[in-house]
Amino acid sequence: MKVILLADVKNLGKKGEVINASDGYARNFLFPRKLAEEATQENLHVLNAKKETERRKKLAEIEEAQKVAEKLKNKELKLTTKTGDSGRLFGAITSKDISELIKKQFQVEIDKKKIVMDTLKQVGTYDIEVKIYPEVSTKMKVVIAAEQ
Repeated sequence: MKVILLADVKNLGKKGEVINASDGYARNFLFPRKLAEEATQENLHVLNAKKETERRKKLAEIEEAQKVAEKLKNKELKLTTKTGDSGRLFGAITSKDISELIKKQFQVEIDKKKIVMDTLKQVGTYDIEVKIYPEVSTKMKVVIAAEQ
């Protein structure tokens, strides 16, 4: 019997897949637990419509991420902070600080977890990577200067 999985089932498949299951397993286990529904023509049509909607939504998200990446591409962030005699910072510049700086300068919300960098502890110029979406990322420069 062909069934559409409504949830991930271990050793069987993932949500939204159409699989073959034995009649007894489907009627006695999958259907009562609402893990699957019979793959009728109507249910398959609904499933295909949902997949198409998800695909369009994902394409829109990727397009939006590419616009943000283009806006941030090769831009420079300038930061002044207190330093010691040797150019070493009091504290460190973290991805959270960079995230706030991007929001302030470019009005773009970037989660701090999506910024790939080491903690910056010296005055200088650094390259960072901002991963906006799984397949979309961009490079930026961070310039740290000493406060006068």
